[in-house]
Amino acid sequence: MKKLYLECNAGISGDMLVAALLDLGADRAKLDEALQSIPAKGFTYNISRVSKAGVDCCDFDVVLDAEHENHDHDMSFLHGEAVAAQVHSHEHEHCHEHHHDHEHEHDHEHEHEHCHEHHHEHEHEHHHEHEHEHHHEHEHDHVHTPHEHHHHHEHRGLKEVIEIINGTQMSEQARALALKIFDIIAEAEGKAHAVAKEDVHFHEVGAIDSIVDIVAIAVCFDSLGVDEVIVPELCEGRGTVRCQHGVLPVPVPATANIMQSFGLNVRLLPVQGEFVTPTGAAAAAALMTTDELPEQFKICAIGLGAGKRQYERPSILRALLIEPQKKTL
Repeated sequence: MKKLYLECNAGISGDMLVAALLDLGADRAKLDEALQSIPAKGFTYNISRVSKAGVDCCDFDVVLDAEHENHDHDMSFLHGEAVAAQVHSHEHEHCHEHHHDHEHEHDHEHEHEHCHEHHHEHEHEHHHEHEHEHHHEHEHDHVHTPHEHHHHHEHRGLKEVIEIINGTQMSEQARALALKIFDIIAEAEGKAHAVAKEDVHFHEVGAIDSIVDIVAIAVCFDSLGVDEVIVPELCEGRGTVRCQHGVLPVPVPATANIMQSFGLNVRLLPVQGEFVTPTGAAAAAALMTTDELPEQFKICAIGLGAGKRQYERPSILRALLIEPQKKTL
């Protein structure tokens, strides 16, 4: 029986996991069908090959339209000038192959109008939801005041996110997994902000890019037909990140809450930066069935998923399909 081993030596995020599962052999046709059916608008996505530290990896990138977009590569703002300088030479080189661009212009959207400052951060899935604040964000909601813009942005709570997922074409197993991941995030954010999970406003988790990531994780995983998932540890960085409420320690509160609630093993890297995002932690928690690797196994397939952040340790998630072997004397 084949098992999935997630080797999180350089952290885990939503897009890294999608890319690793695709590289491992997840069904792209099922992914296309699901993502094209999402009852929300404003995005396309690309699947390409990139080089991280000279290693060929798969990259999954959700691209938002002008109304929904965020500029999320401002490492100097997110982690400070020192970290940005350390990683300046590590370029994320895209070899654009296998593009899957899909415009989504569905009319049945849950929209509220909010004018707010434009937020700059790196990957599209760090979750800091807040009960009465309306911010356009992906992973870390923070204001970069030199660039102020106004956008119309969907306001989504857990109920609205559930409606979107229920309106997406995928298997019931995949749907259940996507809902489970969102529920884990809502619980962790609610605990962090002292509100019930039903009262958490998914201003960035509920943003379409994060919905796409989580739906994609669920569909890709389901297509692999794996029953057991091994996650020995999550490797996280050190230092701080700048968020809406100021500078927070790594791991951020929602991620730390997930690590605690699900008993995930954590190892801190001697590297400044955030390597485990709330979506990554929630997906690992939802999928993991054990943290113990078999003593002997054969590697049946390898998937490498690239992250977007530029750290001195390349952000690569390795997913392995393994087959346990009986120990020989």
